[in-house]
Amino acid sequence: MSRYSEKDTAIVGIGMSEVSRGASKSALALTVDAALEAITDAGLTRADIDGLATWPGEHANGSGFSAVGCATLQDALRLEVNWYAGGGEAPGQYGAVFNAIGAIAAGLCRNVLIFRTMYEATARKTGFANALMKPGQRQGGPFAWYAPYHTYAAALQQALMFNLYVEKSGIRPEQVAQVPINQRRNASLNPKAVYRTPITLDDYLASPIIATPLRLYDCDVPCDGAVAIVVSRMDVARTLPNPPVRIEAVGSSMRYRNSWAQLDAFDTQAQPKVAKMMWSRTDLTTKDVDIAQLYDGFTFHTLNWLENFGFCERYGAKDFIAGGTRIALEGELPVNTGGGALSGGRLHAYGAVHEACTQLWGRGGARQVKGEPSVCATSTAGGPLAGCMLLVRD
Repeated sequence: MSRYSEKDTAIVGIGMSEVSRGASKSALALTVDAALEAITDAGLTRADIDGLATWPGEHANGSGFSAVGCATLQDALRLEVNWYAGGGEAPGQYGAVFNAIGAIAAGLCRNVLIFRTMYEATARKTGFANALMKPGQRQGGPFAWYAPYHTYAAALQQALMFNLYVEKSGIRPEQVAQVPINQRRNASLNPKAVYRTPITLDDYLASPIIATPLRLYDCDVPCDGAVAIVVSRMDVARTLPNPPVRIEAVGSSMRYRNSWAQLDAFDTQAQPKVAKMMWSRTDLTTKDVDIAQLYDGFTFHTLNWLENFGFCERYGAKDFIAGGTRIALEGELPVNTGGGALSGGRLHAYGAVHEACTQLWGRGGARQVKGEPSVCATSTAGGPLAGCMLLVRD
């Protein structure tokens, strides 16, 4: 098969700050903690870092959605880089990784520090919150489509799409529940997870409806925390202490209307063609995948990715997750082994990458999947912001 640039890159180190519902440190301090941990884990020094990337770049609006950008972290760490990038118009959170792959392929850098910082828990406590609309924005851009329906938050927006999926798939609440129940069980074994007390089906069904059909436990947990990874050129990666986690294949296409309000297929979002692109760039198949870290801003996304990756047929996730056994730590496809965003905290798709590497390097402790997993499928976001990667322990 033809060769793709991502195959010449690998994740060589990971870091994660404390994760909480109210940090004792500033957003920048959390970012520095995660970054220094990732650099040290990779066996590198700050002087070795010659590239820097994040998504979506700094939002200095008090929402906590992206409180630290490249310029701030570069200055804090006194990094001297040949290349950096941070911007929101990308295939979801993994846009930073895809940009880094391109920069490495272009010879601009060898070791790229990639980070994502969330400070939403503190922001909400101080009166700010990340929302689809803010004062003065109701008539601007896509917000003009939301305002007439009072769709002011992501849960309301995604509930509309989830309703269509429910109608087409016939999935029942007790089946949807298996995703958050499983992830809370996994989170109970993860010292970094925000919520670690297991929940039952009765707990799920008794939880408040946020926006039909989304219940409280269907929604991710706003938190304060930062994740960092180091992506290196493969010849460099193979000289470092950790076995390289090779970026085997990526999916980044946008072959739909690039619009939250006018997306072609609301019940599948942009995932199918993104997944198709990823599988076209590798000889591996779903049968080779040992674990899956699937985006879970809402349970809807996880269900979608199970189907759109091809682990089950379209609208077949309800049967695949029945009883929770297949997706459990000891199941045939362990899903979101650290608790995901639903229980571990909303670190976006970078929490998933951190957990993927944790498992592939055998560092999971009580939640470690048996049998030395070596292949992980991971994904990001919903709507038109779909992106995915296949990660392989070298």
